[in-house]
Amino acid sequence: MADNVGPEQGQSPLNGILWMLATGASFVGVLVCVKIVGDAVPAPEAAFLRFLFGLVFLVPTLVALMRDGIGRGALMLHGWRGLVHAAGVICWFYAMTRIPLAEVTAMNYLNPVYVTIGAALVFGERLALRRIIAIVVAFAGVLVILRPGFREVSDGHIAMLFTALFFGASYLLAKKLSERESAAVVVAMMSVTVTVLLAPIAIAVWVWPTPGQAVWLFLVAAFGTAGHYTMTRAFRAAPLTVTQPVTFLQLVWAVLLGWLVFEEPVDIWVLLGGVMIVGAVVFITWREAVTRRQTRTPPPEATKM
Repeated sequence: MADNVGPEQGQSPLNGILWMLATGASFVGVLVCVKIVGDAVPAPEAAFLRFLFGLVFLVPTLVALMRDGIGRGALMLHGWRGLVHAAGVICWFYAMTRIPLAEVTAMNYLNPVYVTIGAALVFGERLALRRIIAIVVAFAGVLVILRPGFREVSDGHIAMLFTALFFGASYLLAKKLSERESAAVVVAMMSVTVTVLLAPIAIAVWVWPTPGQAVWLFLVAAFGTAGHYTMTRAFRAAPLTVTQPVTFLQLVWAVLLGWLVFEEPVDIWVLLGGVMIVGAVVFITWREAVTRRQTRTPPPEATKM
């Protein structure tokens, strides 16, 4: 379904970009907390605890959902989103214990590329040639960072490939759900469905976390819940083709945190790829702003009966 709501009907590209910047900051917070915990807690268990703790922040919404109920059609979409998101979360937590922070972030950019393309194919959102070129440049930047064929591809990299696919499907379902549900409901239902689906897997590999590890995983839940809420607000504020490329800025923050906090060396290829990605994001944002200004004044033909 095309997202044809114009700025005059409540959409704002600037607001969408700002909400997505907040999303990026939240998800970088998730990266740092998960990196600190490392592989001391199995990936399925860490993922389960992240969403279980996240339910604490959603109690008011969950109470309202229990009172008002939810339609059968929407419930089916929530279920599918929970399934693909749970699979993506397990893969992502596993990758975080196997490859550096910057590489996890870099490979995560396959996700918004898939989402942007999927938004055009599934929802009919317009992709102008300039924006397509910018997306290609951004994807080339990811390839520069990863350098396939010139380095070993580990199981962590493979896990991130699956993560991108699963999260791409999850975000497209979230976009569909955001057209009929509030941001709070979309986030709450995702947390409930993912928690339920992860529970049996987590129990099978359960290791009791230390108090310190539990605190870090609680912070993962706090940042993650905030990130999904702001992401849904971004979906409602602007088309995916505007909001998703902004997530590329997470690479800059991840590289800096990896260097300052975890003493991970700054790779020149990561920097080069990051410049390509950020440049593409800036261009996309600028072109969107120009297009919006131009469409505010209708052509002469539009004023005729």
